[in-house]
This record gives sequence, C-alpha cells and structure tokens, in this order.
Amino acid sequence: MLRIAVQSKGRLFEDTMCLLSEAGIKIPSSKRTLLVESQNFPLEVLYLRDDDIPQSVATGVADLGIVGQNEFEERQEDAEIVRPLGFSKCRLSLAIPKAVNYPGLTWFEGKKIATSYPGILRRFLEEHGVHADIHVITGSVEISPGIGLADAIFDIVSSGSTLVSNNLREVEVVMKSEAMLIGNKQLTAEKRAVLDELLFRIEAVKNAEDKKYVLMNVPTESLDAIIKVLPGMKSPTVMPLATPGWNSVHTVIDEKSFWQIISQLKDLGAEGILVIPVEKMIL
Repeated sequence: MLRIAVQSKGRLFEDTMCLLSEAGIKIPSSKRTLLVESQNFPLEVLYLRDDDIPQSVATGVADLGIVGQNEFEERQEDAEIVRPLGFSKCRLSLAIPKAVNYPGLTWFEGKKIATSYPGILRRFLEEHGVHADIHVITGSVEISPGIGLADAIFDIVSSGSTLVSNNLREVEVVMKSEAMLIGNKQLTAEKRAVLDELLFRIEAVKNAEDKKYVLMNVPTESLDAIIKVLPGMKSPTVMPLATPGWNSVHTVIDEKSFWQIISQLKDLGAEGILVIPVEKMIL
C-alpha cells in the first residue's frame, strides 16, 4: 500500500483528484477524514497543507506527494522528484509598484521585499550579489507595498491580475513552477512496484492530453498528399471503404495544430471528418 500526500484544499487539490480519477483510482470523497483509502488500488491519500507535504515525504510519513515545485524548492527536503505533472503552472516573480522606474536587479539593493518564499528569494539574491531585507509574510503578500510594509514583493504569479489590482508590475521571473510527484528515497521493492503501476497509468493519461482521434474518408487519388499532412504517432491507419476509390484514414492530432491541419485535409478532399477526444494513450 502506497501513501500519497496531497493538498487538502487550494489550487492543487482539484487537479490532483482529477488526475487520480482519470488514472482509474477511486478515492471516496470526505472532507473530514485526514487519511482515505482507495477503493480499487493499493493507495491511500493523506490530506495535508501544501507546505507540509515535502517534509512528510522526506521523513517517510508519506511515500509520495503531489506538491508545487515552488514549495519543494523552498523546503529543500531530502526527497526525490519522480515526475513533473504539467498542471497548476505558475511562476515566482519579483514585483514592484507600477510607478517606480526599474533599472535592473540593482534596484533591490537595500530594499525590503515581502514574501512567503524566503529560501528561494535568498538564494536568488545571493547568486546575483544583491543585498536586501527579506520580510517573511504568510497570506496576502501583494498588499505589502501599498500599506508601506515593503518596497517590493516576491510571490506566485499566474495570470498577473492580482498584481494589477494592487498597482504592481512583474519585473523579474525567478523560477517557473508546476505540480510535481515527489517520492521518498527509501521505498521498498513492493512499494516501488505499486509506484511503477501508478506511473504507467499517469503516463497514459498525460500522453492523451490535448490529443484528438480523427477519422476521415479520403479519395484514393489524394491519399499520399493527405498522409504527408498528418502527424500520426508512427503512421496513420488506412482502410479501404466499400465504395471503390475511397479509404478511411485514422490518426491522432495534437489540439494546438488541429484547426490548421483540418483545413488542409478538407482542401485535399477529405470528407466525413469525425473528431473524438482521447482519454488514455499507451505508447
């Protein structure tokens, strides 16, 4: 049985639960229970604060954890990164009042910077030879300059709307972050086997992200030209139809290039194009 620590609430919680569900792992919903066992997989979920997850994994309280890279880097706990997960993306940035002229990192020399991530900030400033007063805050860091508590902030930025509403602007991106699956370094062989199965399922889910399964009818005379357009996994599947001179072509297309490719296919004579979402993809 593997124990995985996940955020009990907040921006990572929903994405984590969605990933486990798509991986076919059923977790009973319970907001009052700290530890919940899966109904169909040797996994139990431990709900914690996100800043407690790295330590719980490093000390063996949990075998695995899903946590933001920012928290993992801040805590510097002795655990291993098993796999980046690609969701809950954000960045950690330095921001200053909009009206202030910014000549570069030297501006921060001697300034007071409010943050919830003093470790990451301190290492960054030391690397660039900047000496600043780091003021640790938990909570609404972005209001600090407005009430005179700090000259600047170092905080998580997603869309940037919070900065705008507090008359701040982003001037330096220190690191980019996303959700990470981290693991204890001392897992037994039995737990490693369960982890391998979990990773197999996660890979199948992640491989299918932003993919569309496309079926179309193609005239034989246009088949070679259409195949050249299609970015299939290896090559598209081609099957003759009952109607002479026509074929059914099946392939997988990445969503970001979907409309451009579909337009080309139509111009080349493809008809009856059917598009189906891909739930899992095992390579």
